[in-house]
Amino acid sequence: MADMMSPLATPFPAIPPIAGVRLATVRAGYKAWDRDDMTLALFDEDTTVAGVTTQSKCPSPEVEWCRSALPLGRARALVVNAGNSNAFTGAKGRAAVEAITARVATAAGCQPSDVFVSSTGVIGVPLPIPTAEGGVDLALAAPEANWEKVAAAISTTDTFPKGAMATAIVDGRTVTIAGVIKGSGMIAPDMATMLGFLFTDAAVEPAFLQQILSAANGRSFSCITVDGDTSTSDTVLAFATGKAGNAPLGSFDDAGADAFAAALQNVCLQLAQLVVRDGEGASKFIEIAVEGATSDESARTIALSIANSPLVKTAIAGEDANWGRIVMAVGKAGEPAERDRLSIRFGDTQVATGGLAAEGYDEAPVAAHLKGQDVRIGVDIGLGEGRATVWTCDLTHGYISINADYRS
Repeated sequence: MADMMSPLATPFPAIPPIAGVRLATVRAGYKAWDRDDMTLALFDEDTTVAGVTTQSKCPSPEVEWCRSALPLGRARALVVNAGNSNAFTGAKGRAAVEAITARVATAAGCQPSDVFVSSTGVIGVPLPIPTAEGGVDLALAAPEANWEKVAAAISTTDTFPKGAMATAIVDGRTVTIAGVIKGSGMIAPDMATMLGFLFTDAAVEPAFLQQILSAANGRSFSCITVDGDTSTSDTVLAFATGKAGNAPLGSFDDAGADAFAAALQNVCLQLAQLVVRDGEGASKFIEIAVEGATSDESARTIALSIANSPLVKTAIAGEDANWGRIVMAVGKAGEPAERDRLSIRFGDTQVATGGLAAEGYDEAPVAAHLKGQDVRIGVDIGLGEGRATVWTCDLTHGYISINADYRS
């Protein structure tokens, strides 16, 4: 991870082990760094899996492997490599994935399709097979790791490890959901996120797990942006071991299904917001709430137009109450909007309404709000009932420095 911790960083939470999951982290040596960069998770038999992957038209071999394995609905292992994304690497990249999954499958006594793989880091460099196989062998013999070590091992430019948890009562039993995520730049997930992994001891049928994960993604990971760029490797996977002993959840008609879905969404939202708080060079965490749009999707498009605007993000970095840039971003979104119906607020202060500055507008409370680390922007389009909330961060010189020096 990067040396300078984000000013928006939060402490890693206390997350208990998940029954049916064994974790290990080791230094495979993908880069010249003194840290663990491979994670191996082994799952007990009957573990189910669901996932969402990037919509990039240039996905990594790891993403393609996960896509082909997900319909089977079962998992026995997960391998995560940090420091090399193995994306845009052709047949060599595919061979690396096949070598990793075969080696783990032999050790776990399962099919290669039961092994899931994710990689993150530089694009265009094939994952070295001897390094990967050596890392797998080390991980198979390594002592058990905790969640914080896993969160650190899967990171690249992240400045702090990110994890979250929640519990729910299902079929009279307390089940736990744990999650870790990595992501700091190249963040505009068009489906899921950078690399995120959820683990639960609940028993959940794979089709239902997929249903609730996809829904949770739409209200969390797909509502964050750091820089407007969608990665070639974005993946979120959820694994359910069934060790809690509840009757397997198969639909919302089952006891505790609503509570479990809410808990899973809670973990996804926590993780998504942590990624924004670690945005490369970030000094402000920004919430943008849009209402009054013609549809929820229209509201989300408008909110993301605001969140991805360099002019908006730099104004907030400079603590400049330039609400005209919000008007600009609404107008360019390509969604229904009418100037004279538009209202804008910063924090709790109405700054514009009815197509012009609010009567008696005083910039002092807005300036005070912008000096804080958490900034809230509200927009009312005034045309309908559609609403959406997205989260982003400001754009500072730090983002340029990190990405200009990324490969050096």
